[in-house]
Amino acid sequence: MEEKIPSFFRFEDLRIYGKAVDYCTWLIKTIRDPRNECERSFCNSFVRSASNIALNIAEGSSRNKAQFDHYLKLSKSAIRECVIYTTMARDLGLFSDENVETSRNLLMEHTRMVGALIISLQRGSRRMRDAADSEFDTSDLGSDLTSDEDFMEEL
Repeated sequence: MEEKIPSFFRFEDLRIYGKAVDYCTWLIKTIRDPRNECERSFCNSFVRSASNIALNIAEGSSRNKAQFDHYLKLSKSAIRECVIYTTMARDLGLFSDENVETSRNLLMEHTRMVGALIISLQRGSRRMRDAADSEFDTSDLGSDLTSDEDFMEEL
């Protein structure tokens, strides 16, 4: 069995990052041609929010756990923006009913995955605090608090 070599940019190894990029790519390919400047502006805002899901994951992964938690919550905000844009795209005729269903299902999956990652980070932080409060040696906990391996195993 071939062992997967971790990426230089460790956020690329996160499944949620890949799914967020896939969603943004799907959105760009799927959204119907805007008919006027107002719709073009709307589409740009929608794509920007979709991009922010992956961008916040990537940026937060290079930070400490508390900051990563913050960036993941920003990703969840971007997901909610995309839910609103999805409804508006349907109402503007830029999305079919099938596109709306696909978008909402992908966004629900993103929400669950980001939520699980946040819980994993918080659980890890709680373990670190508990270990620091105890008399046990915490040197085996590692110095890299942003290690993707810490939370990738749980997802």
